[in-house]
Amino acid sequence: MSTKKDDLDQRIAVRIRIERESRGWSLTDLAERSGVSRAMIHKIERGISSPTAMILGRLSGAFNLSMSKLIARAEIPDGHLLRHGDQPVWVDPQSGYIRRHVSPRSDLPLDLVRIELPPGAEIPMPASAYAFIQQLIWVLSGSLVFIEAAVRHEIEEGDCLELGAPVDCIFKNESSQVCSYLVVVLSR
Repeated sequence: MSTKKDDLDQRIAVRIRIERESRGWSLTDLAERSGVSRAMIHKIERGISSPTAMILGRLSGAFNLSMSKLIARAEIPDGHLLRHGDQPVWVDPQSGYIRRHVSPRSDLPLDLVRIELPPGAEIPMPASAYAFIQQLIWVLSGSLVFIEAAVRHEIEEGDCLELGAPVDCIFKNESSQVCSYLVVVLSR
């Protein structure tokens, strides 16, 4: 495991604690709002456990933040240019999903995130992660299956999908190749 990844995991843990404490919430309050157990939140905040994409989505949703904004607050330096080497990269410990925050920190209500979804990976995300944002998914290479509630979208290289109203969803790579896609996150 790389030091840079370990550092980002630590900064995310600290940021989660800061977000919780700045709202005056106890661990129990955050657990109730997010649906993540109090014990798991405690482990994440202490750096004992790294959150999965699903858990990070639930926690950021409880804070009314996109996952992008939560990671940006944890990692991205100020400035109008975010060089490739400085872009925060987070790896889901469960699936190996790689998430790179591409856009610089700014007051714009927009974030760009590049995802690499390994073959066979499946990432469920709760509706709460989308309650206050709009998103577009643009497949750069490979193919992606995106399931919005009961609607299945098969998205191929070059295709772009606008997500609908917030619902539980699943990102799936049913192919034998890595799927790379860009998520455009627009805050409301």
